[in-house]
Amino acid sequence: MTSTPQTPDDDRFFLHEGRKWRRADPTLPDDVEKQLLSQLGRGRSAVNKYRKAKQEPKVKDARRRVQLAKEGLGERGTPWWEQSPAERQKRWEKALKALDDLRTPDEPAADAAPAKEPAQAAPQDGPAKDS
Repeated sequence: MTSTPQTPDDDRFFLHEGRKWRRADPTLPDDVEKQLLSQLGRGRSAVNKYRKAKQEPKVKDARRRVQLAKEGLGERGTPWWEQSPAERQKRWEKALKALDDLRTPDEPAADAAPAKEPAQAAPQDGPAKDS
């Protein structure tokens, strides 16, 4: 059995609009948390987009993305405070792999850096000259 660190409820849950929600695993590495939150945002956005368009099969796929991201964050599934460090790492690695498998060809990988905007030309100094 895994030793469970004594963590106050305040570190495990938060209240939002009167409902109790599980917090994300506080031991997630920053880069992993960033990837999972990005996937969560993409999934939520897709759920709204496809629900409005009445494209139920795509809504189902988008909800799967949300579920996987939340599992990776530790917000769903086995509570993170009941898992060993190795189990926690396995949880988020499994979620990231599954999210990458859901990726469409035009979508960047979960761990890819965001594309940079092209640089704009700097404005020229001084007033325009009359010819």
